[in-house]
Amino acid sequence: MPLKQILQNKEIKTIVQESWSISWAMTLIMFLVFLISLADVYVAGKISKEIQAAYGLASQLYFIFSIVAFALTVGSVSVISRLFTSGRGDELREAIDSSLISAIIFGFIFGVIGLILSKPIITVLSVPSILKGFALPLLKIYSIGLLFSYVLLNTNGILRASGMIKKSLWTMVLVCVLNVALNFILAFRTPLGFKGIGVATVISTGVGSILNTLHIRKLIIGRLRFSFATIKKIFNIGWPAGLLQILWQLGAMVIFLILGALPQHSVEILAAFTNGIKIESAIFLPAFAFNMANAVVVGNLLGKKEKENAFQGGMVTAALGVAVVALLTIIVMLNAHRIASFLSDNDTVIIYSTKYIYISLLVEPIMAWGVILAGGLNGAGDTKSVMASVALSIWLVRIPLCYLLGVYIGWGAIAVWWSMNISILVQTLFISSRYFGRKWIEPAGETVAL
Repeated sequence: MPLKQILQNKEIKTIVQESWSISWAMTLIMFLVFLISLADVYVAGKISKEIQAAYGLASQLYFIFSIVAFALTVGSVSVISRLFTSGRGDELREAIDSSLISAIIFGFIFGVIGLILSKPIITVLSVPSILKGFALPLLKIYSIGLLFSYVLLNTNGILRASGMIKKSLWTMVLVCVLNVALNFILAFRTPLGFKGIGVATVISTGVGSILNTLHIRKLIIGRLRFSFATIKKIFNIGWPAGLLQILWQLGAMVIFLILGALPQHSVEILAAFTNGIKIESAIFLPAFAFNMANAVVVGNLLGKKEKENAFQGGMVTAALGVAVVALLTIIVMLNAHRIASFLSDNDTVIIYSTKYIYISLLVEPIMAWGVILAGGLNGAGDTKSVMASVALSIWLVRIPLCYLLGVYIGWGAIAVWWSMNISILVQTLFISSRYFGRKWIEPAGETVAL
């Protein structure tokens, strides 16, 4: 269909409007998340490069403990978004109740596990010993706040699946302002020092989780109802996403260890990698925002039994996301050295951070296309194909290539970062093939019976 006809097509116009109404809010939410992480890295870097590298290590482990929260949220969004447009109010309320109660239970459990296992995990890691002493207290503080993190993540998913994404946005505005302010106050003006970075996260996510829970309660008037059958449906969709997060985070940890094993400038390279990831997230997080928006767009349309519109809606959302990501890529690449210098005062860290930006951002629009289409597949409940695509690209392409080229052959950090680019190309190819194969549409939205 010619571009002019596409733009004049009323159905496509409606899809674009619906997609954008969710995507712009999610993009702002993810930008706020980026500002929080940027403030963390900035404050850590102003203290020392060792603290900056230790923060990177602690944050990777923190996300591993948050895996079940991601799985629960992905499953909840898929189920709730379809129930929200199906007119089945009682089932919708039951799904919301069950999801929220599960987030509270698992958040508490993994918080306790994090406190108990923090020291043994960090002790056995093959990283410079100086980093372990700084990473341990940070990880323990993050573990204390895992309950709040689980509830905040889950309730944000429920709100966007239920047409209340603006409430989620305002909650995250408050969380961002509070977190950034507390970062500077606690780290530089109290005896907490670098530990203030973790405490700021705990306090701000606690406030956000309470506020979101109050919003959710307006959807579910009456007593809470927990349904094992509903939770089973949610986890049948969500567990591949959770396993994917485990494989992804473990892969990131292996990359961290590979870089730490390099013979020269290992601490500086680790700090640069931490900075580079945070800088890259200025672009990746909007892509992830469109990913989450696409899950709602596709889920809502499948809930209304509009199969073809669901397929087109996923592509429209992906195209919008790629346009945003391409623009941001150009802006960041043109200011790479300036941004790297902002995050560190160490010349070696700045050099490696800049190189990471130039290399990794070359494939960012391609990455965005695959990530956003994956969101559509998640919304349809086809999470297993997404898990397989990403897992294969990481563990059969990224990790072997990074070790082979970076350590075994000895080409260093630059070769590691090019290897990561190659794996992204493979990942996008797998996801695109699955999406355009249309197998996820039949039975459309009925992968898990609702």
